[in-house]
Parts: sequence; C-alpha cells; structure tokens
Amino acid sequence: MTAVDLAIDGMTCASCAARIEKKLNKLDHVTATVNFATEKARVEYGDDVAPEQLIAAVEAAGYHARLPDPAPAADEPADDPTATLRQRLLICLALSIPVIAMAMAPVLQFTNWQWLSLTLAAPVVVWGAWPFHRAAWTNLRHGTATMDTLISVGTLAALGWSVYALFWGTAGTPGMTHGFELTIARTDGTGNIYLEAAAGVTTFILAGRYFEARAKRRSGAALRALLEMGAKEVSVRRDGVEQRIPVDQLRIGDVFVVRPGEKIAADGVVVEGSSAVDASMLTGESVPVEVTPGDQVVGATVNVDGALVVRANRVGTDTQLAQMARLVEDAQNGKAQAQRLADRISAVFVPIVIALSVATLGFWLGAGVSVAAAFTAAVAVLIIACPCALGLATPTALMVGTGRGAQLGILIKGPEVLESTRRVDTVIVDKTGTVTTGTMTLIDVLAVGNEQPDEVLRIAGAVESPSEHPIARAITAGAREKLGELPGVDAFANLRGLGVEGTVNGRTVLLGRVQLLTDRSYDIPGELTTAAQRAEADGRTVVAVAWEGRARGLLMVADAVKPTSAEAVSLLKALGLTPIMVTGDNEAVARTVAAQVGIDEVIAGVLPQDKVETVKRLQSEGKVVAMVGDGVNDAAALAQADLGLAMGSGTDVAIEASDLTIVGDDLRAVPDAIRLSRRTLSTIKGNLFWAFAYNVAALPLAAAGLLNPMIAGAAMAFSSVFVVSNSLRLRRFTPSR
Repeated sequence: MTAVDLAIDGMTCASCAARIEKKLNKLDHVTATVNFATEKARVEYGDDVAPEQLIAAVEAAGYHARLPDPAPAADEPADDPTATLRQRLLICLALSIPVIAMAMAPVLQFTNWQWLSLTLAAPVVVWGAWPFHRAAWTNLRHGTATMDTLISVGTLAALGWSVYALFWGTAGTPGMTHGFELTIARTDGTGNIYLEAAAGVTTFILAGRYFEARAKRRSGAALRALLEMGAKEVSVRRDGVEQRIPVDQLRIGDVFVVRPGEKIAADGVVVEGSSAVDASMLTGESVPVEVTPGDQVVGATVNVDGALVVRANRVGTDTQLAQMARLVEDAQNGKAQAQRLADRISAVFVPIVIALSVATLGFWLGAGVSVAAAFTAAVAVLIIACPCALGLATPTALMVGTGRGAQLGILIKGPEVLESTRRVDTVIVDKTGTVTTGTMTLIDVLAVGNEQPDEVLRIAGAVESPSEHPIARAITAGAREKLGELPGVDAFANLRGLGVEGTVNGRTVLLGRVQLLTDRSYDIPGELTTAAQRAEADGRTVVAVAWEGRARGLLMVADAVKPTSAEAVSLLKALGLTPIMVTGDNEAVARTVAAQVGIDEVIAGVLPQDKVETVKRLQSEGKVVAMVGDGVNDAAALAQADLGLAMGSGTDVAIEASDLTIVGDDLRAVPDAIRLSRRTLSTIKGNLFWAFAYNVAALPLAAAGLLNPMIAGAAMAFSSVFVVSNSLRLRRFTPSR
C-alpha cells in the first residue's frame, strides 16, 4: 500500500468530508480518511490504483483535489487563506450598510430609494453569497442540507421576491415606503421588499465565516516551524578540505564539523571530540547529554560546549526531525473534528422549512386565495427561516470568549476546538517547562566539616563562571543571586563530561561528579556520599566541590517545580479531570516531581512517538484526552490529542500544533482555559437555540400569510440583539487563579 495526502478544496462542513471519504473508500484497495479542519485526505491505495483515480473520485463528489505541493521555501511567505474572504466581506459590508439603513429608517427612504437598494443588494446576494450558493448546489446534488443551504435558499428567496415585487408588483412605485407598522394583516406581498434581509444575512454570515477562518489553525505552520528548527548550512569535510554547504546537499557518509553553539546538521555518530549536547528538542529535558566518539547524535540538537566531528547516517526526510514533522501531520490529519453545530441543526431544519413552504403554497392555493397571496406566504416562510442571528451565534460568542481569554492569557484558536473541551476527562501534562520551570536551578548547598555553605557556594560559583554548561550557569546564577560579586578564577580547565577545575584565591578547586573525586583519590566524608545518593534518588543532579585533596560540600541542581503547579493540578481534579504526567525524563525524577504536585499516574522515559502512542492508547480506551506541553517533542501529541494546550513560553511548533495556547507559563491557566471554553461552547449553543427560536415563532405568521416586512425585521433584530447580549455575558468570566 502507498500513502498520499491529497489537498481538498471546496469543503464547507464536516458532512462534505464524510461525503468525500465515502466516495474514496468505494474504490477497490483504497482506505481514506478526510479531515475537514486540515482540508486533507490521507489515502492508502494499492499498486493497481493510480493517484489520478483518487483525484477523479473526489472531483466526482463535487470537490477539487490535488497532490501535495512541495514544502515552501523557508523565506517564502505563506499565503493568507483569509485574504479573499476578507475582501468579499468588506465589499459586501460597504454595500449592505446603506441597504439596511434605508429599510429601517423611513427618514432615509427618498423617492425611488427601493431601486438603489436593489442596485446595492443584488451584488451582495449573488456575488457575495456565491460560496454559499455553490455549496448549497453541491449539497442538493447529494441530498443533504447544511447551513449553506439555509443561507442560499433564504437570501435567494428574499432577493427573488423583492425583484418580483419591484418589477411586477407595486413595490417599485415612486414614493413607496416601509413604515413601522407591526400590525398583523394578510397581504399579497407585491408591495413588500426584503432586500435588507437578503443583504444583511449574507454580510453577517460572511463576517462569521471570516472570523472563524482567521481563528482556524493552519496545520502547515506547525510543519514549517519544525523544519525551520534544523540547521541551514553545514561544515563538511570532503577530500581533506572543510567546506560550507547547504544542509540539503549533505549525503549519508559525509563527515561534518559541529562547533560550540551550532546545531547538528543531521543524525549521525560522533567520530571525534566530546561535548554536551542540548537534546531538549527531542527529549524535552533541560540537562544536556554528554557525548563522546561512538555516541549517536540527532539533527537539530545543539552542541553546547565542545567541537564535534560527526559522520552522517540519516539525512533529509530520514532524520528524526523529519519523522517528528510526519508525526505532527499524521496526528492532525487523523484528528476528527466535530461538525459545526449550525450544520447539524440545518440538516434537519432546512428540509422542514422547505416542506412547510411547499405545504403553505399548496394550502392557500387550495383555499382559493390569489396566486400572489399564496406565493407571498410560501416565500415569507423561506425568508423568515434564514435568521441573521444564525450568522452571529458562533462568531459573537467566539469573539467575546476569545477576547476575555486573551485578557487572561488564554488564546482559543477556533470554534471547532470548543466541543472537545466539554468531553475531556483526562489531561496529560509534560513535565519539563510545563509542571517545572524548564531550566536548571540551584536547589540546595551542603557543606561538610568546618566549611560554611556560603563559602562553598562562592568558590563553586567562581570556578563555574567561565563555563557555558547549563549546570554551571545554574550554580553561578545561584551564587550571584545570593552572594553578589564572585572572586576571579585562574587556570580554568573544562574536564569534558566530568567537571571543571580552576584556581580561586590561590586554591586549586575541583568540581564534578563524586566519581571524579574518587578517581583523583580525594578524601570523601561518608555523610557527603550518603547525601549525594539521597539527592540523586530524588532526581537531582549532584556536583561535588573539593580543594586541597578533600571534598568540602555538595551542590544540588534540578529543574525546579513551578510554585503554581500543585494548585493547578488540584483545580484540574476539581473539574473532574484525571491528570497524568508523561515525560522523557527518568522514572525517579518524574515520580519526585509528580508527588510534589499531586499527580498519581506517571509515564516516564518516553520519546515523542511514545507520547503520541500514549494519547492514542488512552483514546482507544474511550478517554477524551487533553495534552499540555511546551516543546517540539510534545507537538505531535498536542496535535493527536482531542484538545491540545500549549504553554506560550514554549516553542512555536508546540503552539502551532495545539488548539489552545496559554500565554506565559502559569499552569493554573489550563483549568481556566477549559472552563472558559466550556462556557463559550454553552453560550454558542444557547445562541443557536434562540437564533432559531425567534424565527420559528414567526413561521406560523409567515405560513398564515400575515407576515409583513416590519415583523420580519423585528424578529431578525430581536434575535440578533439577544444573541449579542447573551455573548457579552462571557465578559464576566472570572478565573479561578
């Protein structure tokens, strides 16, 4: 089987995705899943199937498909998918405002104002609403109805009747006005126009679609951000000469040089040199990994402090970085998105309205009233069934909810993510950078014998100050924060992978692992050995300090737990959620941190693909999973989870792959984000109910032929005002922190 990701154009709702999926799966030896959110189809097909057949099947379903484009160049600006929609919205807005103003304000109804309304409204309904008409036609061909069908039928009915009333009725008479009469009386409708309803609905719905499109996650950004993390150039040795070449020209077997501070260009094995490598991109852990000849290194990780010579054994699309990009894409393609609520309601509502309209026409014709009056009642049913409030229901709640979220440091990426928050029951949290600070911090200082802790720290901080190693920086920063200026160091030496050595105030000082002191035959008190073992069991990194042949103290360094993490976990539990910690760190460290914050279940020592598998396993057990992370290694799991939450202090890749972003690094914002999302979703549901309820209440008047333009306008205005007012209540949302 061969796999391909087809780019799909023309989908307007989740039912479109289901339709394409069904069409593709009818082909022999083809298995397809279509994702509306990413607008892609992941298709696996046999050797007897050509990609052209897949494209033809999608075209037969009424949509467009194309093979994936090659990845854009790093300096190539991404197209703005909302630009066309924004242009359409602005033009429609400029044309609709005077139409609505003239219809609602009699003072503006000059002689022949109705003809100006037609001139302005017609382009809005025909051109502005063209995406809805096209989608409605596609839906009709497949026997389904969505919100697009409702918009198309309602706006075309309003425009069509207005044209009839202007050209063949009495509405085109000079001096015709729309008064404020809310009287209920039967009329043949030939004096009524509904242009403001047609133009207003189109513009409102376009505005809603624009705000949704602007908020919608673009999956390609996560992949581009991942690929951007790799090295751009590499110093390769060929024919005994070192030359600088673009990384895409690197070949398997090439030997390349990585200097301190540079990114490793490809996966390979160290052939010369030793150094500490920052592998946090892969593991998420902040402690660098010491590498020596024979050790494997991974592309895009950072060489911290020593020169390395590496032989490439995986380049291009075979590197772990490229595999992580594929993990993110696969997770996004396979992530089922809830169908838009309005579409689900419309699928039932539209057929009922059309049936009611036809029944109304038949009833009045059978009752012997005039054909004009019968058609008036039938068309009025269609017009009143297309409420402006439907277009406002989702975007107003989303705008207010996201606005309030932004004030609280919570960014909601789009309406499609909200339905996941209601059902979430399990929260996976990454350790490093999420529960902890993500940076090495000096935790404790132990002095033995007659030494003072401050003196041990002062000397250790001075010796470590020339080093760029994260552990050294943590010790120096801790010493300066507590003691101020530090003495100078002479004869500094970096003992690769072991520690450092230097002279301070005439004393030769050695810092490193306890084993280093043992190898140098230093005197090590028993209490120091016991304390070191206890600290390492608690997941701390231990640095011994010695001078004049004897160990003088210990420095404990660790990734400190954020002070707010324990409270955040208790808030998650209060929402009925089960927290699970998943980390690339070792079991002892993970258990220690989990115990500090109140998490009972821990999964440790995992790689990025293992995090994805953990999410999938929980989902297969029926759990609805939220994932909280901040690193590149979390990106694929964030995309796979039903709800991905990225800490804003993390990487761009994690933020792009997530559904919600927490600005800053306070984990307490996660339960607030879930609460706000649930509140926003319930507001959208309430809006949709009332958007339909007001208009459903007016349907009997329309069917009875008693609806006049002012009642239609009043129903539309009341429903719109209610929806906006209901949405504004979200501004009162208060965080628990």
